[in-house]
Amino acid sequence: MRERSSKEKRLRILAGIQRYVVFFMFIAFIITCCMLIFLKLMQNAMEISLSKDDIHYAALLTFGNVIFLSLICTIIDGLRRKYIVERPVKRIISAAEKIMQGEFSTRIEPLGGYSNIDGFDVIILYFNKMAEELSGIETLRTDFIANVSHELKTPLAVIQNYGTILQQPNLSEEKRIEYAKAVTDSSRRLADLMTNILKLNKLENQQIYPDKKIYNLGEQLCECLLNFENVWEKKDIEIETDIEEEVFVEDDAELLTLVWNNLFSNAMKFTEPGGRVTLKMKSDNEWAVVQVSDTGCGIPPEVGRHIFEKFYQGDTSHATQGNGLGLALVKRVIEIADGDISVSSETGKGSTFTVRLRRKSDGAIYTNT
Repeated sequence: MRERSSKEKRLRILAGIQRYVVFFMFIAFIITCCMLIFLKLMQNAMEISLSKDDIHYAALLTFGNVIFLSLICTIIDGLRRKYIVERPVKRIISAAEKIMQGEFSTRIEPLGGYSNIDGFDVIILYFNKMAEELSGIETLRTDFIANVSHELKTPLAVIQNYGTILQQPNLSEEKRIEYAKAVTDSSRRLADLMTNILKLNKLENQQIYPDKKIYNLGEQLCECLLNFENVWEKKDIEIETDIEEEVFVEDDAELLTLVWNNLFSNAMKFTEPGGRVTLKMKSDNEWAVVQVSDTGCGIPPEVGRHIFEKFYQGDTSHATQGNGLGLALVKRVIEIADGDISVSSETGKGSTFTVRLRRKSDGAIYTNT
């Protein structure tokens, strides 16, 4: 970036020198022509005794030549403006009209040359960047609408179908309870989807301002993990923990709770009965490093590249258990906390999510308390 800025600066200097030389040569040519004409006439007047009328005529002729040269300059300047100013402006206006009509793939070719590096080429450069950003936003908007429509359609179809079946008078009590539970689960999924969409929207639009406080990260991790006790007992999942004591961070505890709940939920969901989920937390200089590992199905490399994108679900067999927004929320919260999250995985052997947060030293803890 710095090299590019330096190169543009040099090109602007060269463009300025070029414009000065061209302007100087042009003005010098005009003045020289006028002076030569006038001096020639005066020389003739001195060699031949001319009358006052002849001298007056010579002055008028010189003035006429000046007007003629000025007219030529005006024509040249008009042609210059037409090709150097008006044509680029028309190209930019035409491209802007296409953008207004929704053609976000529109781009303008740079004009090139020293004379345009600090003029229309700069405008074109930023115009193309704007068009690229708008294109990306439009793609995200289209994908978002399509994904939300799909995510809403599935539970609504379940509710509608089971609601219709529940109206049958000869339905057994056992089946009625089963179908009512399916309706309840789908309703809960809809509610969770709406909640996550609202949370993610507020986070992305910076409508949620972190309430940062210093607290013990290990205690928070243990509390969040214990909330899933019923899940790991039901699936007979082995839990391993290795949590370093007295590791403090200064962050929004409520937002980070979303992170740990999502990571633990995914670990439990993708771990088969009898598997193992591991939670580790240690300090690494100024960082607090949290690792959540499982022995589940793992994540293929092509899925891992998109796993933090909204509505992306690599394992469709578990799609009914989520809405593809959990890890997008996690990613955004970690970004707000100025931390980092990464995933390492091997298909068939499980996955490990690693979160790095800046920690507070003990001295800072005592100072703030």
